Amino acid sequence: MARRVYFSFHYEGDVWRANQVRHSWVTRGKGETPFQDKADFEKVKKQGDDAIKKWIDKNIDGTSVTVVCVGEETCNRKWVRYEVEKSIERGNGIVFVKVHNMKDQNGQTCAEGDMDFGSNVDVSKYPVHDYATENGYDNIGDWVEASYQSAHRQNIGPPSHRSSGRTGCGRN
Repeated sequence: MARRVYFSFHYEGDVWRANQVRHSWVTRGKGETPFQDKADFEKVKKQGDDAIKKWIDKNIDGTSVTVVCVGEETCNRKWVRYEVEKSIERGNGIVFVKVHNMKDQNGQTCAEGDMDFGSNVDVSKYPVHDYATENGYDNIGDWVEASYQSAHRQNIGPPSHRSSGRTGCGRN
């Protein structure tokens, strides 16, 4: 089943790598990508912080999973941290995907990024995968689905045992 996915990443540093992750489904000849996301961050960035927050909030709304593409500087990016925190608040499934071993448009890789996304984000609660070494090209769909299932697992069972909500993780 296609999940609505929000992709969070350091735009300047990792847009090329993030796009490889986002579009891997299409390049495998499977047709349209099952991941639905919105990524026009550059246009909104020119309008200031309030516009960025509104844009992020609007685009995370309606998603069920957030994929955080982690490159060399990702965890230090203000907007990535905001996106992760908003995703947690929403109860999104979260999956961290390391992209440092992937080549950019110039054939360059980057150093492995730190996984410290701040005191509000316990990364140990979420899966962390390396796109290049764990065959992300073939496995990203499974990682997204597992993340969704994990985030919504508490809703399984009789109605009396269901939780009313969950907090989860976020971007640039």
